[in-house]
Amino acid sequence: MLRKEEILLIIYFILVILFLAGFTVIFFITYQRRKNKILKEKYEAEQNFKAELSNVRLEIQEATLKNVSWELHDNIGQLLSVASMQLNLLNKKVAEENKKGFQEVKGLVASSLAEIRALSRSLNNEVIDYVGLEASVKNEIDRFNRLEVIDAELEIEGTPFQVNQEDSIILFRILQEYFTNVIKYASASRLEVKFTYGQEFLEIRAVEDGRGFDAEAESSGSGLINMRSRAEIINTEFDLNSSIGKGTSLSLRYPTKNTKNE
Repeated sequence: MLRKEEILLIIYFILVILFLAGFTVIFFITYQRRKNKILKEKYEAEQNFKAELSNVRLEIQEATLKNVSWELHDNIGQLLSVASMQLNLLNKKVAEENKKGFQEVKGLVASSLAEIRALSRSLNNEVIDYVGLEASVKNEIDRFNRLEVIDAELEIEGTPFQVNQEDSIILFRILQEYFTNVIKYASASRLEVKFTYGQEFLEIRAVEDGRGFDAEAESSGSGLINMRSRAEIINTEFDLNSSIGKGTSLSLRYPTKNTKNE
């Protein structure tokens, strides 16, 4: 009889231990799930905040660029237009020996007016919306060649398709940041830009033969961070490679699923 009670007691303790063990496992699993859910929500909230912050920053930058574009067109452009008209009026009154110098001044004012208008168009996102990404980049390439600041070329491969207007602006601003750095710092003589239209991606590659830089040392630069953050907003793969003495290349892979045709 005593042995039977001992066996029942042992079974009872075993059941209690199993119950406690099961409760502990269930509690741990529930705790981990709750913890993971909180961490996931926190991560998503941080990502949403970063995305909103990036969007606000881009909106501010675009508004600033648009204002600068208007100022160039309405103020400086108008002043140069008036100067050009005044020169035309004075043309008949200029002495013959001064004609050559006068014509050079007229040409300089006309060229300045044309470049101001071209720069104004490149800064205004409404113009980029209207003409599209490819045409906007071509305008920049043509402007570089016209000013003879660098020998630039644009190559198109594949069948072109329309890119979303908002995405076109972001892609163009990334390229514009790259172009600006090339002109200001690279001391390059050659710039090649290639658009490759594929079924899954639009690949944009830009290469220059300048002095290059240490990419690892400059990885925290504001310009690089700005380009990368813009690319992330539109789910575009971004790659910038450079080494001292070997130039700098930029590669963008924009998914075709983001286009209007999809």
